[in-house]
Amino acid sequence: MRLALLLAAPFLPSDEATVASAEPVEVPAAIRAMLDAALASGNEGDVTTIVKYARTADPASGDAVARIANDWRAVRARERQTRIERAGLFDLWTGRAELGGFVTTGNTDSAGVTGILDLTREGLEWRHKLRAQADFQRAFGITTREHYLAAYEPNWKIDARQYVYGAAQYESDRFFGYTDRYSASAGAGLTAIQQPSMTLNLELGPAFRHTEFTDSNVESSIAARGSIDFDWKLSPGLTLTQDTSAYLQRFNSTISGTTAIAARLIGPLSAQVSYTVQYESMPPIGRVSTDTTSRASLVYTF
Repeated sequence: MRLALLLAAPFLPSDEATVASAEPVEVPAAIRAMLDAALASGNEGDVTTIVKYARTADPASGDAVARIANDWRAVRARERQTRIERAGLFDLWTGRAELGGFVTTGNTDSAGVTGILDLTREGLEWRHKLRAQADFQRAFGITTREHYLAAYEPNWKIDARQYVYGAAQYESDRFFGYTDRYSASAGAGLTAIQQPSMTLNLELGPAFRHTEFTDSNVESSIAARGSIDFDWKLSPGLTLTQDTSAYLQRFNSTISGTTAIAARLIGPLSAQVSYTVQYESMPPIGRVSTDTTSRASLVYTF
């Protein structure tokens, strides 16, 4: 019947021709089953993959499959917006808690325990990020490693890729040569890559740093701050991350970078190994410029 209508469409009155050409295309049962499974999983990457290969397997139903996927995305977007609009201050937070051990080289050669907590809250216009970190080691009654960090970064979203950021951070690491370091920055951010399996965020702006060193020197100056945050999902259970930040200033400049690989174990639990390098251009006398920290830990994502 459908074929006859299509063949006759040029000879039909305009209204009948429109109805014939608009008759919905039936999606093959096998493709529809895979699409329904992907939609039920809620995984955007799986849905995109099914849409891509469905068009190759059956070009005639490709547009119909894409429409179903787009309708699903539209419904999810409306539900997400409604959920965010109704959320309270303590809602919508996601994050990760990391607990494990570390080995350092540089100003101290030691092993100890490490703990990290990362929290993120995504709103319609604002994103809030919190981070707390502690490394500690004590042997024979003597503390040989003590590093603390707390940071807060609000982002105001201009659009899906551009944003304005603020950043406030406190650090303490007397074995690296400073007892207290306060940093504040504001600037522009860009999500250069935004894909289901890969993201790349870049930030650049002016900053101010105040550092109290262990040799009683105090330095306060304007600086330039830049950061790179790269996440790559190599497979459903394997993720590579690279985080790099730099403070460049007239006195002591700091560059640090962390490379990590996390493998999912079960549910929200993953095993992770990471390697951090931190460089200080003008450390106190008796301190070396570069410290490294190797970590192995368990990560719980929520």
